[in-house]
Amino acid sequence: MSAIRTNAAAAMLGVSPSTLRSWERRFGYPMPQRTEGGHRQFELTEIEALRQSFSETHDISSAISIVRERGEGPSSPARLQSALGAFREDLADRLLEESLAVRSVERTVESVLLPAVELLEEGSPEYRFAWRYATGWLAAAQRVAPPATREEGVLIFDLSRPADIDALYVQALELILRRTGLRVLSLPVDLEDARIGGALRALHPNAVVLGGRGAALDALGKLVYAARQAEPGVEILDYRGALPDTGASTTRRLGESPTAAAEALRERLTGVVAQQPPVAAVSHA
Repeated sequence: MSAIRTNAAAAMLGVSPSTLRSWERRFGYPMPQRTEGGHRQFELTEIEALRQSFSETHDISSAISIVRERGEGPSSPARLQSALGAFREDLADRLLEESLAVRSVERTVESVLLPAVELLEEGSPEYRFAWRYATGWLAAAQRVAPPATREEGVLIFDLSRPADIDALYVQALELILRRTGLRVLSLPVDLEDARIGGALRALHPNAVVLGGRGAALDALGKLVYAARQAEPGVEILDYRGALPDTGASTTRRLGESPTAAAEALRERLTGVVAQQPPVAAVSHA
């Protein structure tokens, strides 16, 4: 989306730049992004929506309320980043619900939620808040996913570190696979050998996915060995660079994107090309 500087935004609204900054402090809207040099940049769609409602009401408080009620335009990673960066869980909820009105759950996750978290500085308070928010949102979406309709099973080993962006990508893959009808189980990497075997025997997976980059090679070797001992012939797949790319590995790589990885995996297991589910909203009460 187009972004404009403070002076241009203020000119569109017919106010001074200082007035626009005072609205930001008082109302938290419009909420700009910051360039690397610290300059404010406003979403053009937000300013246009605010200009329209301001011309109708001639009262900034009422105008902002109207814009928030109507929605300021299609949800975007930048808008969600601004909400998360301001620790505004209520606004983040609203933006994702707006996205679900025009996008599938899969596209909302991949096109809005994950990129918004990645835009924040890793390790910052804003990032940590966004990460916790995102993992909670994904868990809520998973709880309302339909039950499995296929016999094929996938076991995902989450190799990511706490608060790592890879952890969200692994969680997103689990959600999307569940929504395709596959049986899915996701486990952390640091399990005893006996417990790994128990999980494999309970699920009888057709594929084991190693997701994330946080595990040592010896831990990966233990997982692969345990998987092949419990389920001879099970396919081991790499998601988001779990295994070093030495050129000698025969492990199939699913890539970086959760939707593309889910489609490739489902097609590989079932022979059916995954179709995007119909657009539908999901409640995250």
